[in-house]
Amino acid sequence: MSTKTLTPAIAGENAHSDLSDEGLITQYRSTGDRGLFETLIQRYEREIFSYLRRYVGNSEIAEDAFQGTFLQVHLKCQQFDSSRRFRPWLYAIATNQAIDAQRRNKRHRMVSLDRNNANEKDDRAGSWSEKLVGDTVDPHVAAAQEENSRWVNHSVQSLGESMQQVINLVYYQGLKYREAAEILGIPVGTVKSRLHAAVQRLGILWEESHEERSE
Repeated sequence: MSTKTLTPAIAGENAHSDLSDEGLITQYRSTGDRGLFETLIQRYEREIFSYLRRYVGNSEIAEDAFQGTFLQVHLKCQQFDSSRRFRPWLYAIATNQAIDAQRRNKRHRMVSLDRNNANEKDDRAGSWSEKLVGDTVDPHVAAAQEENSRWVNHSVQSLGESMQQVINLVYYQGLKYREAAEILGIPVGTVKSRLHAAVQRLGILWEESHEERSE
């Protein structure tokens, strides 16, 4: 991943490390200090690029969306509400950039659930995903991991965009329900219901596909 079009070499890259994300963006919009903006990019470049690459399923398209994301952060910094958290605001911009990138390239997103990078437990149901990504790996599942990953990609792709969005944000990025809700502009209850419906649907598809194989 290259961010050279946005960030030149940084001398004293830790100069603003003591500031919160909200402090950085608030000071940046007031002063225009490039170092503040570069610090924000450094903090989030891996996380956001990983999110975008998973969202669009293509590194080159993800790179374009990444550049677009931080360009929009720059252009819209005056719109940032300093009473709110920066991270959900950033993810909302990144999500919109990913959607725009998909439309421009006429590609349908493929989301892989072969890893669970969630940072919180919540009350997420996951019996189907535990078979694929649980801490205790079944030997048979491990042996068929690549095949299962392809199956998951195909199955998640069939769920529709709204369910894919919550899976991507909650399971992969480890965001809390309220953060995902803020990013998508929907109630927390809707995030939970979409995630629950997606997990149920994937569970049904999993059972159906494996029953067919066993016959």
